[in-house]
Amino acid sequence: MNEVLEKLSLIGIVPVVVINDVEKAVPLAKALVAGGIPCAEVTFRTAAAEEAIKRMSAEVPELIVGAGTVLTKEQADKAIAAGSKFLVSPGLDPEIVKYCNEKGYLITPGTCNPSDLNHAVNLGLEVVKFFPAEAAGGLNMIKSMAAAYTTLKFMPTGGINAGNLNSYLAYNKIICCGGSWMVKSDLIDNGEFDKITELCKEAVASMLGFEFAHVGINTENEEAALAVANKFSKLFNFPIKNGNSAVFAGTGIEVRKQMFLGKNGHIAIKTRYLDRAVNYLNYIGEEVDMETAVVKNGKITSVYLKEHIGDFAVHLVQA
Repeated sequence: MNEVLEKLSLIGIVPVVVINDVEKAVPLAKALVAGGIPCAEVTFRTAAAEEAIKRMSAEVPELIVGAGTVLTKEQADKAIAAGSKFLVSPGLDPEIVKYCNEKGYLITPGTCNPSDLNHAVNLGLEVVKFFPAEAAGGLNMIKSMAAAYTTLKFMPTGGINAGNLNSYLAYNKIICCGGSWMVKSDLIDNGEFDKITELCKEAVASMLGFEFAHVGINTENEEAALAVANKFSKLFNFPIKNGNSAVFAGTGIEVRKQMFLGKNGHIAIKTRYLDRAVNYLNYIGEEVDMETAVVKNGKITSVYLKEHIGDFAVHLVQA
């Protein structure tokens, strides 16, 4: 997959932005970055779009800025010249897609039916926009079409919100979702950038779904591990499950059969999307120790943070 699309996939959410006042562009870009969503699709529906993209790209380089509602070759050229890293259109115009391909522009055109997807395959596209997502049949429509068009992945936009975001992202053919609920036009026009940052943080938290999974206790050997686990079982009637490397007392206490990471053991936190969680934590400056990663079928299933908290190692696990 294209490098920019890979980055968008790890972020998971692409704010779809309408900017009427170019002076709002940089404060908005900074608000998105502060909120943990360092990307934006700036729609070419307003006169301020081109200059907004230029300023956002130049002054907030950590933001991945794309141009949306690109309808003509001229708009595509202007968007790329302004600093757009990707282009998005509401429909699939083969001529514009061919033009962008020849120029080396990354474009994700809109689709909503099998005929569109057939064109996309013939044009050599990897990812298409599905628009308007909810009105065009939502997740069920995507799944029905993806069964036939197995090489394509999707970026649904239109009707995506905090309530249905995770139902879309849970499907492995969807790389990310476009949405505007955290960047509504009135918030931008009124300069409510702190509110935008807050809504972005809420969106990321909802997407990743961090929750406590279990606490790990280090012991010297299997005998010691069984003794600790049996004590919890006796006191609280937790069922015992003896595994290869640890004994579980219930689901919340893991007693390891050897000394391991963390002076006091470890705390496991589960997340809906471990790859996105790793990307997010790295983004906010929390180092993840990839040498501890467990990978199954090409996907990370568990990994530790480098920093210990309260003498506990912190262990991320795929929910």
